[in-house]
Amino acid sequence: MTTRTDDSESPLIESRDDLLATFAAGEKPPEKWRIGTEHEKFVFRTSDHRAPTYDEPGGIRDLLMGLTEFDWKPVIENGNVIALLGPYNGTISLEPAGQFELSGAMLENLHQTCIEAGRHLNQCKAIGDRLGLGFLGLGMWPDKTRAELPTMPKGRYAIMLNYMPKVGNLGLDMMLRTCTIQTNLDYSSEADMVKKFRVGLALQPVATALFANSPFTEGKPNGYLSYRSHIWEDTDPDRTGMLPFVFEDGFGYERYCDYALDVPMYFVYRDGKYLDVAGESFRDFLEGKLPQLPGEKPVVSDFIDHLSTIFPEVRLKSFLEMRGADGGPWSRICALPALWVGLLYETQALDAAWDLVKGWSIADHEQLRRDVPRLALNAPAPGGGTMHGLARQVLQIASDGLTRRNRLNSAGDNESGFLDPLNEIVASGKTPAERLLDLYHGPWQGDLSRVYSEFSF
Repeated sequence: MTTRTDDSESPLIESRDDLLATFAAGEKPPEKWRIGTEHEKFVFRTSDHRAPTYDEPGGIRDLLMGLTEFDWKPVIENGNVIALLGPYNGTISLEPAGQFELSGAMLENLHQTCIEAGRHLNQCKAIGDRLGLGFLGLGMWPDKTRAELPTMPKGRYAIMLNYMPKVGNLGLDMMLRTCTIQTNLDYSSEADMVKKFRVGLALQPVATALFANSPFTEGKPNGYLSYRSHIWEDTDPDRTGMLPFVFEDGFGYERYCDYALDVPMYFVYRDGKYLDVAGESFRDFLEGKLPQLPGEKPVVSDFIDHLSTIFPEVRLKSFLEMRGADGGPWSRICALPALWVGLLYETQALDAAWDLVKGWSIADHEQLRRDVPRLALNAPAPGGGTMHGLARQVLQIASDGLTRRNRLNSAGDNESGFLDPLNEIVASGKTPAERLLDLYHGPWQGDLSRVYSEFSF
């Protein structure tokens, strides 16, 4: 989740135009489009597989401080190091139970993205080896109960942990027990944003199926292939889901702004602290009627903070976030941005992807969203067939798009090779979750602890 790293003064919101300007500010010509990749991983003690607390010796704080050896700079909140600013413009931050996240820099091509991920993981492993810590790439803790997990000293998380149980049954699981990979992408205009948003939202279940990697809860199979994705179905209906209005005529910045204003608030950041306003209306805030700050009106950074507390499958800020994938190993960290860059950053590919989905009904989108967490590639696809066949088509479009993009590394390779892990999944017909289940029921004989030795970074 977003970590605030900028406390500079922000202008007062004077009109609705100031809200819409947040989205318009993201418009860039294609030559300036960039790729931002975020990935989370679980941190565990190698000695006993326990999730370390923040302040224990060799715990999360020591991990953060260890990384300062590589020129990462601490971000302090209430005297605690809660994030790091990197020498390459990325950020390391903490999820609520200590899941470790790299929010990567906005980079020009996928070769740079994969170098960034590799550099970060090597640094984490170097410090982790010294502290007795390991890192696991899955979509959900496979064996931990909520009670076994620590919480991190971040003000916004305390507010969310209190609010989540009031609006859904699985919000605490989302916060404490899941990890994801995300990709942030640019757009050139409002119309370009709309088309990319629609394609991204429609095909998000394809990413969920390909990256499905969370089949266990508290040491046992849970009946899902992406339980992480299922969790979002019962987290908070006000701020999650498939957003049917995105596919309606007239969708654009205005409509998304209206949606955002109708999402209840979590907090307001003032004087270095998070003020609990959970459940309050940002519309009331705009009128100076927020009960906790009577007479005070929001600044632009308040709206940007509020946008970061909305969790649909695709999210708009001053860029688009693709949010449908479970956490996974090194190779799939590079594969997710490859999928979306191939589909959305090349004109022919974007047109072809839109042709695939433009005839789908809202009911089709919602049915896919319900089926894929449980069935993944075996889910029925709109118009006949299965997600397996649809995923094959989507990967071909993405591969062709990356080939035409023609961003080469020093060896002369284009970016399409980063799709290889996904092509292997489609060729085999087995998701990562199904491979884990085969191991659990076969060679592991129900001993899920082997995931730590065989699937850690």
